[in-house]
Amino acid sequence: MDRSAADDESIRSEVGAIVAAVRKDGDRAVRRFTERFDRVSAGSIAVPPAVLAESLRGLPAPLRAALDRAARNLTTAHRAMMPRPMEVETEPGILLCRTPVPVERVGVYVPGGRAAYPSSVLMGVIPARVAGCREVVVCSPPGADGLPAPVILAASALAGADRVFAVGGAQAIAALAYGTETIPRVDRIVGPGNEYVAQAKLAVANKVGIDNPAGPSELLVVADASASVDGVALELVAQAEHDPRAAVIAVVIGPADLAGRLAAALEARAAETPRSRVVKSALADRGALLTAESLAEAAEFANQYAPEHLLIATASPEADQSLFRIAGATFLGAASSVTFGDYLTGGNHVLPTGGMARSYSGLGTLDFIRWTSEQSVSPAAAMTLATDVALLAAAEGLPAHAAAALAWQPTEVAR
Repeated sequence: MDRSAADDESIRSEVGAIVAAVRKDGDRAVRRFTERFDRVSAGSIAVPPAVLAESLRGLPAPLRAALDRAARNLTTAHRAMMPRPMEVETEPGILLCRTPVPVERVGVYVPGGRAAYPSSVLMGVIPARVAGCREVVVCSPPGADGLPAPVILAASALAGADRVFAVGGAQAIAALAYGTETIPRVDRIVGPGNEYVAQAKLAVANKVGIDNPAGPSELLVVADASASVDGVALELVAQAEHDPRAAVIAVVIGPADLAGRLAAALEARAAETPRSRVVKSALADRGALLTAESLAEAAEFANQYAPEHLLIATASPEADQSLFRIAGATFLGAASSVTFGDYLTGGNHVLPTGGMARSYSGLGTLDFIRWTSEQSVSPAAAMTLATDVALLAAAEGLPAHAAAALAWQPTEVAR
């Protein structure tokens, strides 16, 4: 149940030291940590625009088409989520307005190392562009050549990122939060990462806005006898291959042999996947295969666990979903593979982990919006407010507030 890195004192301490060093030494600290963690001698932190353009031109046509399709669906979905200005007249002459305004500068973190995630580039950059942010920058770990993976650079160009920096880990989050000689300070940091990235986001949350503390991937599958055990096994393995600290759980309801058949299918799929070592490590450390007596019991567990991804693989998922209240994203039915949501549906895969789905939402356009409010009071309405406001101000012991309100009393009352 407790899978958050926020309570790991060793990680918190190490991340704190990294953040403090980057805040103090800027680019020098970033380069030092890049050499230490990525085993790359950091040259230029900033990726030249020409390299971005060349990476996009060099994409194989089918991959470019798939990324274009993902970008279109993300744009369509996130445009539909854009908030609208609100206006209300609480009393005659008293008008309140609330207007959405895009955040000025956004930093998008894109994981690297074990795999390259161009989808995460699109998930972070496109909603920011839809929201109207003035500048969007990307940070992603460098490979052996000192640059993020070519597909990351291509996706950054396709999505419309303004600048890309070859830096990853907690040092990237600190650089975005405080700024360095090369990396600009941003107003909000978004994007998934490992436990060090998640902890770094929490460490700087008092200086910069963050989306949610998204750590290693999580999946909870609730399955009954109607589900294909091989299909459920594939879903579990797909999320487990992200990270050795990924958390994947299945809760099965049905015949006594259902759990055993799923265990066998999972073992077979874990053995044959190319990333078998990562998958087996995740299954051993944070995997579970549980049985429930009823759907209600499975739902009770799911609501306590608060998973990042919830797949309801039952005979009637649409009817069953009302029992499940807490998840970063819910997928209804076996055909609604979490993998589809990871890439192409238009939903966002940057989601809260570690049980934080209880209080955080998945990434969306609202993460790139701040609200400004306006109030307008007519002279006639001001006269009607004066006496009651003065009474309230006096009750709070604020005489200057009362005097400011009474200045709008009708002249004959004031005398």
